[in-house]
Amino acid sequence: MSINIQEAIKRSIQTEKNAMNFYQLGAQKMKNPDARRTFELLAQEEREHASHFFAIYQGNDIPSLDAFLDSPPDNESSWVSTIARLISADFSEQKALELAMEREKNLEEALLDAASKIDVPEVKAVYEQNAKETQNHYLIIESEYARLMGMVHETEMDTFVRE
Repeated sequence: MSINIQEAIKRSIQTEKNAMNFYQLGAQKMKNPDARRTFELLAQEEREHASHFFAIYQGNDIPSLDAFLDSPPDNESSWVSTIARLISADFSEQKALELAMEREKNLEEALLDAASKIDVPEVKAVYEQNAKETQNHYLIIESEYARLMGMVHETEMDTFVRE
C-alpha cells in the first residue's frame, strides 16, 4: 500500500473520531430522550467505523485506538466546531438533527469519492462499507427528525394513506 493510501486511512480514522465527538457533544445537550439515544447510538457506531479503518492502517503512530478515540475532541475539526457553535447559540434537537443529516450526507459522498480512487480491493471495501453505513446513519437521523417534528413515520405510511 502506498503512503498516501495510509495517510488517507489515518485521516479517515480522525474523521470518524470527529463524527463520534460530534454525536457525544450533541447528545449531552439533548433534552429529548429519543433524540439523545439516537446520537448516543451514532457516536458508538462512529467509534466502530474508526475501528474498521484502524484494522487496515499500517502506521505505528496510533498504538491504541481506544486511547486515541478517548482523547479530547479536535475543536478545529469541522464536525466538532459546527456542533460547538450550535451548542453555544440556540441549540435545539431539530437543528442538531438537521446538521447531522447534512454532515452524514457530505461524509457519504467523501467516502464514495475516496473509494472510487482506491485500487487496493481490501481498502476500497472498507471505504464502501463505511459509505453504506453512513447512508444508514442519514436514514436513522431522518427517521428521528420526522418523529421529533410530528411527521408521519414511514412505518405508519400505509395506514395513513389508506385511512
